[in-house]
Amino acid sequence: MTTALIGFAVVFLLAFCGVPLAWAMLLAGVGGFAWLRGLDPALSMLGQIVIDSSANYGMSVLPMFILMGLFVHRADISNELYDAANAWLGHLKGGLAHATVASCALFAAISGSSIATAATMSKVAIPPIRRLGYDDRLSSGSVASAGVLGVLIPPSVPLVIFGLLTETDIRKLFIATVLPGLLLTLLFIGAVWVTVTLNPKLGPPGPKLPLAERVRALKGVWSVLVLFAGVMGGLYSGVFTATESAGIGAAGAWLIAVARRRMSLAALRDCLVETGSTTAMIFAIVFGALAFAQFITLSGMTMQLVEWIQAQHFGATGVLLAMVVIYLVLGCLMEAMGLMLLTVPIFTAVAVEVGVNPIWFGIFVTMMIEVGMLTPPVGMNVFTVRTMVPSIPLATIFRGVMPFLVANMIAVALLIIWPQIALVALRWF
Repeated sequence: MTTALIGFAVVFLLAFCGVPLAWAMLLAGVGGFAWLRGLDPALSMLGQIVIDSSANYGMSVLPMFILMGLFVHRADISNELYDAANAWLGHLKGGLAHATVASCALFAAISGSSIATAATMSKVAIPPIRRLGYDDRLSSGSVASAGVLGVLIPPSVPLVIFGLLTETDIRKLFIATVLPGLLLTLLFIGAVWVTVTLNPKLGPPGPKLPLAERVRALKGVWSVLVLFAGVMGGLYSGVFTATESAGIGAAGAWLIAVARRRMSLAALRDCLVETGSTTAMIFAIVFGALAFAQFITLSGMTMQLVEWIQAQHFGATGVLLAMVVIYLVLGCLMEAMGLMLLTVPIFTAVAVEVGVNPIWFGIFVTMMIEVGMLTPPVGMNVFTVRTMVPSIPLATIFRGVMPFLVANMIAVALLIIWPQIALVALRWF
């Protein structure tokens, strides 16, 4: 246990000194393994991890989903998504904020990235919201918060990485997010409703459009809906594997961009280069996380934690509540992806030992990471919105996300109380 704790201290020290997390975990993992077993076994372990992970067919799902998101972004469909959502919801109190949540959910369903969702919708949604007199807290808070839906709603890159790290079926992870994703979207809409009910001045209603215009607004998003239905429908029904669905999704997104005349050879090259660099970065982080996990396992820390928990008779609920506290604390200090990679190898082993379903646990971890993307001082989505709209103070955005943080924690509580929220969908597909 002492050796493992020293390893964690080294990772945190290197990370806070500016060393990239991938290298911090790699150095701590290989160094700790070498301390316990010798340098040659440590280097052999590292080489085996790199070879096995790189040759893993399941890893190919990552670049395909990343490429799909880049093609969708290049197709510039975010305006149509927002216009359609606004046409149906804009006449309600806080209607533009409701529309922002809905459009973020739709965009997340085809981008798989929380930061991309927040950045894109900041440019699309915040200017019209501010023009109609909405308070900056509600406008910026709704974009930053609804952007985290990109972490949960498939195709979710963090869920893919969770599946690769824990050898959990990625298709089942995607299926299990059906109801939690819908629940969180509705709770975010509920957070907007409560906010504007308590203070109607924050989000005045807009004009109600005729039914014909609302129906017409859907014409701009049909291609996206067809793409999502085809990719996820094939995945959920078992027609496609996760990797095949990613490839089909990337090809479909490219066709949409071509049809909208947004895909030149230069744009294609840029998308491929960015996909390659992003994939390489994620692979490096995964290699570091796996090496560090090997060191932690060798140190015996995981088994000691399990034995201690069993001796205390905490039970599954007690263990999960302790993890909630840990994620809340670490989420204030670490970037979301790093937090996931650092904790998942250990926490998953502990959770499975006390009887927690690993598919359910993947959804739980993802939702807790969402919270970390909104909490100060390292809330990445908040900083993303601040970067895209510099005129809104950072403190204003953090105040704006507070109702949505409460909604997110309510979703986590409901997930713990009723695990079937995630698991029931596995019976349908």
